[in-house]
Amino acid sequence: MTARITAIATLLLAMTALAGIATLLFWWSSAAVAETAASGAPITPGAVQWGFVAAALATGLSSLGAGIAVASVGSAAIGALAEKPELLGRALIMVGLAEGIAIYGLIISVLILNRII
Repeated sequence: MTARITAIATLLLAMTALAGIATLLFWWSSAAVAETAASGAPITPGAVQWGFVAAALATGLSSLGAGIAVASVGSAAIGALAEKPELLGRALIMVGLAEGIAIYGLIISVLILNRII
């Protein structure tokens, strides 16, 4: 069961990373910025809708992946602390790294929303 949860968390993390990278490449490409600046036209409503969807997916999937990662890392950390209490600092660092996944998704969402609003 643990291997299955780890595989799901890894898959969600990879999907979030790919969605974030694709979104950044699409929204912040120099050609798109130059075209919008030259025409003086605002972003189309369809692009705004897809921007909201991308922001929601980036936040939602990264939070889901972070939750799964914290669940598995946290339970392993508690098990390690039961045997060796001196591992507290390392366990906190590992749980913090797992929580960082959600923060990365939130940053991508803020960047997307700043571009479309």
